[in-house]
Amino acid sequence: KMFEEADWVVKSVMIGLVLASIFSWTLLIIKLFEFSGLNRSSNKFIEAFRGARSIADMRRVATAEEFDGNPLADMAAAATEEVELSRQAGLSVAGEHRGSTMARANTAVGAVQAGLAKRLSGGQQFLASVGSGGPFIGLFGTVWGIMNSFIGIANTNTTNLAVVAPGIAEALLATGIGLFAAIPSVIFYNYFQTQIAAYGTRSEGFVAELMNAISRQLDKGA
Repeated sequence: KMFEEADWVVKSVMIGLVLASIFSWTLLIIKLFEFSGLNRSSNKFIEAFRGARSIADMRRVATAEEFDGNPLADMAAAATEEVELSRQAGLSVAGEHRGSTMARANTAVGAVQAGLAKRLSGGQQFLASVGSGGPFIGLFGTVWGIMNSFIGIANTNTTNLAVVAPGIAEALLATGIGLFAAIPSVIFYNYFQTQIAAYGTRSEGFVAELMNAISRQLDKGA
C-alpha cells in the first residue's frame, strides 16, 4: 500500500533498487559457487600435477578434460606447450636455449594470469556500485517524497501530522530499500575481494612451483 500510494519518482527509485538487489543476490550466489568450484578443482589439479614425472606428464595432466577451464591447469598447459613448441622448433631446450625457453614459458604463464584477474573480478564493479550508490539513491527517493509532503502541508494549510505522515513513511521506505540492497553488496564485495586476493596469492605460489618443476626437468634433459 505504501508503494502504491507513493509518488512516481519514489516508485521508480524503489523499483530500481529492488531490481539492483535481485541482481546483486543472483551475482552473490553465482560467485559463491564459482569460488567453491574453483578451489575444489584447483586442489585436485595440484595433487595430480605434483605426481607428474616429466614435462609431458605435466602437459597431460594440465590438458585433462576434468581440469578444463581451471586457471592453474591453463598456466601449466601454456608453459609446457611453450617448451614443446621450442623443442619442435629444433631448439636445445635443455642446453644453450634453456634460458630463453624458460623466459618464454614464464611469459606464457603471465598472459594466463592477466586473464585470471579479469575473470575473478567479474561482477565486482556492479557490487561496488550498488554498495556505494544504493543508500544515496534511496535517500534521493526519500528527499523527493518528503519534499512533496511539505508541499502538501503548504497546499492544505494544516500542520496535522496525519496528513503528511503517510507521504513521509513512503519516502523513508525508499531509504530502507536502498540500505537493503547496499548492505549485502558491501559485505560480499569485501568477501570476494579477499577471495580474489587469496587465489591470486595461490596462483603466484603455483607459478613458482611450476617453473621450478620445468627447470628441474630441463636440467634432467626430460
